[in-house]
Amino acid sequence: MTGRVTTVVLADDHAVVRAGLRALLTAEPDLRVAGEAADGLAAVKLVERLRPDVLVVDVMMPGINGLEVTRQVGQRVPHTRVVVLSMHASEPYVLEALRHGAAGYVLKDAGTDELIRAVREVAAGRRYLSAPLAERAVAAYIDRAQATPLTPFETLTTREREIFQLAAESHTNADIAARLSLSPRTVEMHRGNMMRKLGLESPTDLIRCALQYGIIAVDPALPRSD
Repeated sequence: MTGRVTTVVLADDHAVVRAGLRALLTAEPDLRVAGEAADGLAAVKLVERLRPDVLVVDVMMPGINGLEVTRQVGQRVPHTRVVVLSMHASEPYVLEALRHGAAGYVLKDAGTDELIRAVREVAAGRRYLSAPLAERAVAAYIDRAQATPLTPFETLTTREREIFQLAAESHTNADIAARLSLSPRTVEMHRGNMMRKLGLESPTDLIRCALQYGIIAVDPALPRSD
């Protein structure tokens, strides 16, 4: 083990989970948790400010989900390598994570030593997939991820993706405007463009689409009218 310390940011919306991850990582002399975030938007801002070596992010996050966090971090802080935590071992989830720029993908039911190994591997510039996934070959996943055509959701701009998830979480245009420091009129414009690109006509269509893409985990309360 070298004397270099790897800095890590944790992003998970459950405080208990973050506390467990922090305890696990800080027990290692070569790892240091530099900060924590409880939602996706905060995670991106924190990574931009702290510029850690590694971001560990849960797939299901409020604000923007872990895959969108991964994509934005890759654009804004390419130095930071991302490890995605997920309960899903199915190929589509892994492919989406890799397509969004994840360097590591760790299953939540993996052993505690596996996350530590993943952080060290990606910090060293390598990729890491949990054992059941790695058996299927990292290279094959990456090749398939890069060859897969873009989905309609992937044609959305960064702002449209943010508004898509917040709208799917039943936030009003006024709520979204305040959250993203935009005017309600600008939110309405982006929301209209997003709905058009996805071929959606109603808030119910939007929620169904978000569930289909795995942007939200469960159907939230019925959307409020603006």
